[in-house]
Amino acid sequence: MDKYKGFLKIARIDAGYRPIDKRIKDYEQVAALRSDSQSRDQASRCMDCATPFCHAGCPIGNYIPEWNDYMLRGMWKEALKLIHATNTLPEITGRICPALCEYSCVLALNDDAVTIRENELAVVEFGFKNNLIKPESILQRTNKRIAVIGSGPAGLSCACQLNRAGHDITVFERDKKPGGILRYGIPDFKLEKSVIDRRISVWKKEGIRFETGIEVGTDYSKERLLKEFDAICLAGGSSVPRDLKIKGRELKGIYFAMDYLTQTNKQVAGEKIEGNIIDAKDKRVVVIGGGDTGSDCVGTAHRQSAARVIQIEVMPKPPKCRGENYPWPAYPLTLKSSSSHEEGGERYWSVLTKKFIGRDNSVKKISCVRVCFKAAKDGARPVMEEIPGTEFDIDADIVILALGFLHPEQTGLPAALGIEYDTRGNVKTGLNYMTSQKNVFAAGDMRRGQSLVAWAIADGLRCARNIDKYLMGESSLPVI
Repeated sequence: MDKYKGFLKIARIDAGYRPIDKRIKDYEQVAALRSDSQSRDQASRCMDCATPFCHAGCPIGNYIPEWNDYMLRGMWKEALKLIHATNTLPEITGRICPALCEYSCVLALNDDAVTIRENELAVVEFGFKNNLIKPESILQRTNKRIAVIGSGPAGLSCACQLNRAGHDITVFERDKKPGGILRYGIPDFKLEKSVIDRRISVWKKEGIRFETGIEVGTDYSKERLLKEFDAICLAGGSSVPRDLKIKGRELKGIYFAMDYLTQTNKQVAGEKIEGNIIDAKDKRVVVIGGGDTGSDCVGTAHRQSAARVIQIEVMPKPPKCRGENYPWPAYPLTLKSSSSHEEGGERYWSVLTKKFIGRDNSVKKISCVRVCFKAAKDGARPVMEEIPGTEFDIDADIVILALGFLHPEQTGLPAALGIEYDTRGNVKTGLNYMTSQKNVFAAGDMRRGQSLVAWAIADGLRCARNIDKYLMGESSLPVI
């Protein structure tokens, strides 16, 4: 690949997004897809480094230079095979991963990084379009039965690998359809649900059973679960939201981000919504929390025709470029803007919410103050201080709390199983991913805490190998 030296001739070109005036009127995917020839040009920018740091940046250990080379030469099938060797859901990471690998790209030392994430997406979409992604034949079954509880990225990846190892897999999901946070937590404009459905369709043909609308521990007892399955993988995610317990929190109109996003996703899918409908039409919306989830709420509010959208964050505004504290190839704390931010709204930094102010039992304002962070002695965490005289109010009809998550739900099945937790409230496991309960394993955010989709996939793959080794004495599943 080095002979092409595309990095000297071709500039980085991102695929971009659909026009703003069109995309905010629907929930269709905002990201555009490049042509095959454009993708090959971008693949030519990969330098095939002697030491490809992108490998270390990718939680899944993607063979990035190798499949970029195949892609450049038009060997799409070979590129797809290499991507699938480490990644069970490349069409997902190709859409929503923050591309840690690109920040570790050697080219990024003095130029724009290779478009690794979009290249990956181009390969997998070529595969689906040209019928290269087909169900694999499972040649020999082990007669071992495994239950995977939760169908997010960790659970799906674990199920896929264990099924291909020959085990009989049943995935349980309490919602109407499988996909977990991929289906119900991420807006359609970032991830259309047909993308999830086509992959699950492949896995169903490979023999994985999906049991939806079932709350394991209630609808399906713990005793029955332990009796019918040789091993169990808990992959329920980290779903207990961080609250903001300040004065006025009891007022109507204040919602958790995931409640807002889940309800909207169900509405888009045509599912029946019970209870209060969260509708931002003609409302003044304030999103508290500056991360990706908060950004998704901003984009959703735009599509509901909110009168005004403001996103506030207590931390200072990050720099646009790497600072001395985040040298290459570390993932830097820099300013990141999403397609939702391009669509409008305002972003406030270094703002602390002090209290909610209401009228007629509904929120109408939030009281805020500017803050600064002062360095502490002995390398301790910086200390936040309010800046006197900077108090101000923001009008708000709807407040969305996008403050992250604390830990997995500890009621229901985990409580029935007597699962132990670590100091952060996550499921405690050994190095083999087994919990304190024999034959019960855990994977993804449920054991490692809230994280990225790529880490969830990687964790699911590692858990699958450990379950396979536990049941069979050895495992031929990939080492991630």
